[in-house]
Order: sequence, then C-alpha cells, then structure tokens
Amino acid sequence: MKDNKHIIRERVWEELRKVAKPDSRFHFDFSSFIPDFEGSEKCAETIRNMEVYKKARSLMITPDNCLELLREYSIKDNKVIVMPTYGIRRGFVLLSRDLVPLGKEDFAATLDGAERFGRYLSILELKELRKIDLMVTGASVVSVNGVRYGKGHGYFDLEWGMFRELGLVDDNTPVIAVVHDCQVIEEDIEAKAYDTIMDYIVTPTRMIRVRVKRRKPKGIMWNKIPEYMLEEIPILYELKRMTEGKV
Repeated sequence: MKDNKHIIRERVWEELRKVAKPDSRFHFDFSSFIPDFEGSEKCAETIRNMEVYKKARSLMITPDNCLELLREYSIKDNKVIVMPTYGIRRGFVLLSRDLVPLGKEDFAATLDGAERFGRYLSILELKELRKIDLMVTGASVVSVNGVRYGKGHGYFDLEWGMFRELGLVDDNTPVIAVVHDCQVIEEDIEAKAYDTIMDYIVTPTRMIRVRVKRRKPKGIMWNKIPEYMLEEIPILYELKRMTEGKV
C-alpha cells in the first residue's frame, strides 16, 4: 500500500514531467534524480539577488540538475561551494574560484565537472570550514509550510545532520528549496523529527518566505540510519565513529 508521501510525489511527478528536462543517465526516473526544468535559470537569478546569497561566503549546494546554473554563478561570484557527490558515496567536493580555470565554470558546475576540478574533503577538512552560510537544494515536492520531500532516500536531511554534527550549521542557517511552480503544494504536510524545514522556496515565478517556523534537526538520528548506508557512505561511517569517540 502506498503511503501519503508516495502518493503526493507521484501526483507532482506527473505534472513535473511536462516541464522537466530528462537526465542523460536516468531519463525521466524522478526517483533517481531531481531534474532541471523550464525556467530554472530564473530561480538562479532570483537567488543571486537575495541578500542571504550576497552575504554568504560558504555555500552547500546539492548536485541536483536544477541547480547547475547556480553552482556556475557561485564559482564566478567567488564563493566557496561544498557539493555532495551523488548519493554522498564519495563524500563532499569543494569548488572555488582558484580551483576552476576561467571559462570552465559551466562544466565545473556539472556532476562530472565538479569531480574533475573540485577537491574531495575529508571529515576533518569539512569541520575546519567552521561555517556554512547558506544551503540550497532541489526537491521533488515542497509545501508552503516549508516541508520538503526529496526522491525518497533522505540524502539532504542526512547532509544537514552531518553538517550539524560538525558544527557547520545551526537553526539560523538559511535553507532554500529550488523547484518548479508545479512542485509547490498549498496543503500543509507533516514534518518528521529528522526533516529539515526550508526557509525559502524559489520557483521561476515567485519567492516564498516560509513564515511557520520549526527548529531544524540537531544532528543525525543514528538509530534511524540503516546499516547499508554506513557501508555505502564511508564519510558517514567515519563521522559516526568520530561522534562515538573512536577516531
């Protein structure tokens, strides 16, 4: 039997297919990737003009296809960008102006390009960043009350939890969801304890400031992490050992 989350995702994905751009590897399988869509360049421009972006020095931008132009802008704007690799399997990559040759910003903003020009970060190097000023993510669905559904694997909430454990983010760290208008639902949906609430929702036609506030997760709920994730994501296993005082 399908749960409510799955029903909502499928309803939105049906509309999203009309405006989404297929992925070279996953076609239109939205359970495997978060797509780019018509008008995503307007979202990148909107964020580029937001004060939270202008003031930010260090950003975490997820590897979602709809954020490719924003990652390119961030390199050009001399930001420090931390990007998770796909499924966090190879950890996190650092991108910055000094690592990316002039004229290569568009390629460096892709998944393959980021791993070509970027630098992999160890758990200790992540911690030494001290602070992430802004987090930006795509989504499958986001409600006007700031609750976000991803593909269903929980990676973004895990990334938030890892950064919180390392002291890189806190309740005041702004989080932006970038989606097409058809991915925004007006109904309030319930947030679980591990869900990271969005502060802003940016679409091609509007910017929504989420007014209803709830504290963001304090870290990782280790009892909710399946064993296979610790095996597939070495940096997560390393963080667990660190929090247990075994590193």
